[in-house]
Amino acid sequence: VQLQASGGGLVQTGGSLRLSCAASGSIFSINVMAWYRQAPGKQRELVAVITNNGRTNYADSVKGRFTISRDNAKNTVLLQMNSLKREDTAVYYCHADEITVRGGMKYVDLWGQGTQVTVSS
Repeated sequence: VQLQASGGGLVQTGGSLRLSCAASGSIFSINVMAWYRQAPGKQRELVAVITNNGRTNYADSVKGRFTISRDNAKNTVLLQMNSLKREDTAVYYCHADEITVRGGMKYVDLWGQGTQVTVSS
């Protein structure tokens, strides 16, 4: 079971990007999914989280600008980022707290490989 993130890139201030993270494997269900980010010299921080029934929560710094969503049928989580600021520059990581595969085995604390988002002025 793996998480594969994509969609990062270089964008100007005020622009938009959409990140995608797909879970691969014989997946039965995924519990909570989230996006984190880590800027140079800073600790990794939670950006947005979504439960398996669609409840969301956001860091104060991105409320009103970022939207997290998921497609349970495709085992994906998306992060739509609008009105990007220079301080949003970071490596973004997707995370799943628990993935259950067909057969019942559970995988916990899974991270994607990270995707770079750079916002320039």
